[in-house]
Amino acid sequence: MEANFGLLHHYQQLLMTSCTMLNLAREARWDDLIQHELAYVTAVEKLTQSQGASDIAPHVQAQIRPLLKQILDNEVELKTLLHQRMEELRTLVGQTSRQHNLNSTYGRLSGNILFPSEL
Repeated sequence: MEANFGLLHHYQQLLMTSCTMLNLAREARWDDLIQHELAYVTAVEKLTQSQGASDIAPHVQAQIRPLLKQILDNEVELKTLLHQRMEELRTLVGQTSRQHNLNSTYGRLSGNILFPSEL
């Protein structure tokens, strides 16, 4: 029975970490999010280990069910936000690459006088 309450506690900790990560993503605090990722993975590992051999009492299952649903919902939203961020970064990298190419091209031409016949 005590293992059941330990399991419930692990789910609550996982949900808290999940909510923290989601809030960080919503606030675009990407560096902080990465730091919390390790805590999330560790919490999932603890949960997996504690759930392994014990039978879960029905009343504990009923308490865990909404926690698990919220954790999964948070994960879906977090993945969406991460995908949006990845697209933003892809756009920025593309712009930086184009800017570098322009600077490189015009840098070679600087100080030179070009005549129409040379183009």
